[in-house]
Amino acid sequence: MTTTPTPRRPRGVRRAGDQVFRGLSTGASLLILLVLAGVAVFLTTEGIPGITASPDEVKSGESFLPFVAPLVFGTLLSALLALLISLPLSVGVALFISHYAPRRVGAALGYVIDLLAAVPSVVYGAWGIAVLAGWLAPAYAWLETHLGFIPLFAGPASATGRTIATVGVVLALMILPIMTAICREIFLQTPRLHQEAALALGATRWEVARMAIFPYARSGIVSAAMLGLGRALGETMAVAMVLSASGVVTFNLISSTNPSTIAANIALSFGEASGLTVNALIASGLVLFVITFVVNFTARAIVDRRKDFSGAN
Repeated sequence: MTTTPTPRRPRGVRRAGDQVFRGLSTGASLLILLVLAGVAVFLTTEGIPGITASPDEVKSGESFLPFVAPLVFGTLLSALLALLISLPLSVGVALFISHYAPRRVGAALGYVIDLLAAVPSVVYGAWGIAVLAGWLAPAYAWLETHLGFIPLFAGPASATGRTIATVGVVLALMILPIMTAICREIFLQTPRLHQEAALALGATRWEVARMAIFPYARSGIVSAAMLGLGRALGETMAVAMVLSASGVVTFNLISSTNPSTIAANIALSFGEASGLTVNALIASGLVLFVITFVVNFTARAIVDRRKDFSGAN
């Protein structure tokens, strides 16, 4: 019994489905670039009048640099606080799910973490102002009493708990799910032979994580951190609801006098703005756009430097 060999497709000849998929992928990529360019052009053209406006032409009564500097400070401070809180937690939870927890427990915990990413930011904001702020107010009073000599806790402590520190905790909870999910997937991609070799040499489970998993996943962890930082930089509603902002520059984390953020200031001020004040707010959005772009560009550069050893590529 003879079988008829399957005819081979000549080299260089592509299937119609491949050509359609290639066209759709190329079109989607170009569309993203066009949208990004359109946003940049809009922010630039509408923001330049606000940048060049005189102080008496805008509602704040200030020129653009003194107006936007406290907002940039508050944006960076709240995002960095959130990152400092969420990064070790996300790495620890991801490592527990991927290598320590029983399979059923890890799967259930992974589902819960993924569901947290679907909670709207306004829900986090409502919980932060109604529950978390009240919980943290006594802790702020304790910090002022015992650690008030440190500028970060100099006080006077806020009685309501609506401080930049509370905002940092809320943002940390918001970016925790996505950072944990990315770290978990990176940890699971660690070559099994590396881990087994470390165990064969007598390493403990923690030493396996420190010597085999973390070095392999380093750039993936950086990617997760930068992605979470970008989310925290642009968060609007949760910050606007929780923070009692005064538009100042201060490192005091527990006082009722707090710096605002760019996104929250735009959300709270845009409805009542008119004339060149609108342009000034759009110009502050341009500053936030540039900051986010720099953060993502830096993250991509760090990942590319170690792409040969990364589980993120």
